[in-house]
Amino acid sequence: MRRRRWVSLMLAGTMAASLAGCSGSSDAAKDQEPAKTEKSAEAGSEKKEEAADSGEKTVVTVWTQDRHDSEYVESKIEEFNNTNDKGIEIALNVITDDYANMMSLAYSSGTAPDIAGVGAATSGFDLKTFAEAGILEPLNEYIKDAEYEKVTEASKLQFEGINVIDGNVYWIPTGMRSGTRIEYNKELVEKAGYTEFPDTLEGVVELADKITQQGEGTTYGVGFTQSVPFERWLEGVAETSGIYRYDFKEGKFNFDGYKPLIETASKFFTNNSVFPGSMSQGVDAMRAQFVEGTFGIWGNASQEAGVFTSQFPIDKFEWGVAEVPSLDGTRKGAQAIKPQKGYMMFSSCPHKDKAWEVIKFFSSEEFLKGYLEAGLYLPISDYMDGIIDKSKTGRLADFALTDYESVYPTVPSVTLEGDPYGTVIWRAIMGDISADEAIADLNKRYNEALENDIKIEKTKRIVIKDFDPLHPGEGTVEYTE
Repeated sequence: MRRRRWVSLMLAGTMAASLAGCSGSSDAAKDQEPAKTEKSAEAGSEKKEEAADSGEKTVVTVWTQDRHDSEYVESKIEEFNNTNDKGIEIALNVITDDYANMMSLAYSSGTAPDIAGVGAATSGFDLKTFAEAGILEPLNEYIKDAEYEKVTEASKLQFEGINVIDGNVYWIPTGMRSGTRIEYNKELVEKAGYTEFPDTLEGVVELADKITQQGEGTTYGVGFTQSVPFERWLEGVAETSGIYRYDFKEGKFNFDGYKPLIETASKFFTNNSVFPGSMSQGVDAMRAQFVEGTFGIWGNASQEAGVFTSQFPIDKFEWGVAEVPSLDGTRKGAQAIKPQKGYMMFSSCPHKDKAWEVIKFFSSEEFLKGYLEAGLYLPISDYMDGIIDKSKTGRLADFALTDYESVYPTVPSVTLEGDPYGTVIWRAIMGDISADEAIADLNKRYNEALENDIKIEKTKRIVIKDFDPLHPGEGTVEYTE
């Protein structure tokens, strides 16, 4: 206990210093542990209790990082606030920048929300550090609620390191984001002589080259973005080719398998098939360019179903959705999918039972039916998958999960010095460094960080001796020193 308090005080100072620069990168946020300041959290709880004692409705504050579903969520919250008989009012805040960092700082200053939305893809959020700092409230007893279990299948949807730490459940997903897919301009692909989208990365490189040549400076083969360009879809190519950054059988990082992917993907650049300037553009800017027909191939996960239907509607051409290619056209590994849209409760919440009622509301059949039918996420529970009218989900049907998609065990979180793997691999793809240099650098830095963090008891080695890359979630997980 003494050691945790000392670490927390150090981190509180670090977080306070970073508050002035809250526009820091998500990678920086990953390396910062949340601070625990008990007095400030208690002070925030006392203020909320005073408000409740006044006889007014109990306000349950909710934070979320999601913007794509705000119209639906806000309309349902308004309905709940006007009709519920539980004496509860939901106050929603959308936090778009440094989400994990802001939650830590809010807890430290006694201004934390009661509950916060979270998902496996939430940038910078490390459940283990939040849980060990005592910031979150375990929900093990709450999720036994019969109606909640029926709708969410909470007893099945528990993933160590993602929503569970050492048997304590902190949130339950109500939706799923697919692995990445290829969204493509059918007109440009067919003009290049293709009736089907290629199933190998080399084939996609050749297609992009043909589209670019036919475009004669007006259209290009592929568009990327400055925002995590490797992770956006090329990482899915690696996964389905049986390539992964962590060797679960050996319990260490291993980037050796990425060399053929780097060397193949680099041809997009040497062939000049990439839309000029795309590497300095944000995601929405490149989506807008794709919609205009200026390049033929884009890659992203199931959120694009809603984006290209409402946010940036495609009406100039017919667009298709294809599974990501692999290196040789066969599936040797699972593509990672992300459990999404759950809610966790802060330990500083003064009215936990009422906060739980809000989590139940967001996880109810009535709320989720409209949410999922609007195509905002894929259903994750079999119950909701059978309840929703799939004819209403629009293009989300093109992103239906495949039999080779799976949730991976959580890779050990390490305190890394220097650029993360996605940045380094992308630099190699762009030709800034060689594949061999990138791989040697990543193997060295990641494993040194792993061994150091194990030594100071900040993390544990994850070993799965019976790991199957096609079924990564089915092995027996061991944590070793």
